[in-house]
Amino acid sequence: MIVKTEPDEIRKYLSDESGYKGYCDNVCFPENENDIIEVVKQCNATKTKITISGNGTGLTSGRVPEGGVVLSMEKLNAIPEINENEKYVLVQPAVILNDLQNLVENRGLFYPPDPTERNCFIGATVSTNSSGARTFKYGPTRNYVFGLRVILANGKILNLKRGRDIAAGFKAVIQAEDGTDIFFTIPEFEMPKTKNAAGYYCKNNMDLIDLFIGSEGTLGIITGIELKLIDLPTNIMSCVTFFNSDDDALNFIEEARNLSKPIMTNSTIKTVNLFSARGLEYFDNYSLRFLSDNYPRIPETSKAAVWYEQEINDNEEEIFLLWTNLIKKHNGSEELSWFAFDKNEQEKLKEFRHAVAVKVNEFIAGKGLKKIGTDVAVPDKDFRKYYNTTKEKIEKARLRYVVYGHVGNSHIHLNFLPANLEEYNAARILYKEICLDAIKLKGTFSAEHGVGKSKRDYLIMMYGEDIVKKMAMLKKIFDPNDILNIGNIFEEKYLKEL
Repeated sequence: MIVKTEPDEIRKYLSDESGYKGYCDNVCFPENENDIIEVVKQCNATKTKITISGNGTGLTSGRVPEGGVVLSMEKLNAIPEINENEKYVLVQPAVILNDLQNLVENRGLFYPPDPTERNCFIGATVSTNSSGARTFKYGPTRNYVFGLRVILANGKILNLKRGRDIAAGFKAVIQAEDGTDIFFTIPEFEMPKTKNAAGYYCKNNMDLIDLFIGSEGTLGIITGIELKLIDLPTNIMSCVTFFNSDDDALNFIEEARNLSKPIMTNSTIKTVNLFSARGLEYFDNYSLRFLSDNYPRIPETSKAAVWYEQEINDNEEEIFLLWTNLIKKHNGSEELSWFAFDKNEQEKLKEFRHAVAVKVNEFIAGKGLKKIGTDVAVPDKDFRKYYNTTKEKIEKARLRYVVYGHVGNSHIHLNFLPANLEEYNAARILYKEICLDAIKLKGTFSAEHGVGKSKRDYLIMMYGEDIVKKMAMLKKIFDPNDILNIGNIFEEKYLKEL
């Protein structure tokens, strides 16, 4: 196992896309489970912190160390098995999402989760329960994780299988590979009914594999993952449609969302009609203007746009007609819409969807500031009022911004574009207010990016200090010497108080 200590060699492991910087004693590069067990046993004995490092694509400083040892997972990147008959794949944590998706698609299979940053490690997507545009139809990463292999802070190994280890109410027991039983109590609280990636997943009679999904490396180190696959959809319609007002675009999204929702009839799930969007993404006027130099085809009169996709079987013409009629109903422009039916053109539309996030990052880096961008989601019924009120607050403060994101899930990314430090500080104040407004509506401040170290104060605002202390007590069961990803989800002080 390689261990690096030279500043030039370890510098890139001390930050992520959030812009936060950390420090550590060394970076270890395990090549197998035995290497990891060796490190954790040594660190557990000396109570030395371990920070588990993914590919550095995170936005919440989750992999940024605050002392101790960094454990880079990059050499654990094998795919031991793809089972085409039973439709699953076994991967190590450092397999890159884009590589996995391309590999299984070449075999006629499909891994639905699609975080925007496709260069992330699969292990990191499990650790944060990542999601993306297709979450609207398929749900987050959690829905596709059917097995986990986890090394605990004492070197013991857990093999978790979905459907096998189930809590009895809020009481639970997991057996380690060596036969040791681990008993614990699951904290009782109500999670948001929105898309959510904030804190531990805790539920009555829950499947215990879900506790580790989204736990941000605080409970154990993931070394093996079994992912469920489905058949690859081969015929897809993608489109970007432009509208002359926010209201028209949001009305379009709301109706498409309602028409795409399945209904239960005689214990059978059916769609109301042929609508079945798998993604509904929104761009406000400022996003379009922000992108206009790169995409001169954006109509000058447009004030908003919606990107959407639907899988098509044998009824392409009928589905196309339904969508074009919906466009007309909500005053969109069918003539100016960008339709794509082949993979190359669809990739271009995906690039457009991702381009605003990339350009925001470039803008912020050019100003020498840190990114301030929301990851909020609220209940569908509250979204329109919440969105309009949020915009009014920012415009009253005369701050520049862009809004884009997963409005099909009532989930937006509002990114501030401060010109200087004064505007940056004003944006930070408004960011907090925007998050608190979402929490008051029983939504979340983190719909898909996790908590990490940069958002842990908001977890207290969302659940209260008593629940956060119970989460810390839960971590203590699996990590009694406080070594794994300390500072992620909640501050270290909550562990020291126990």
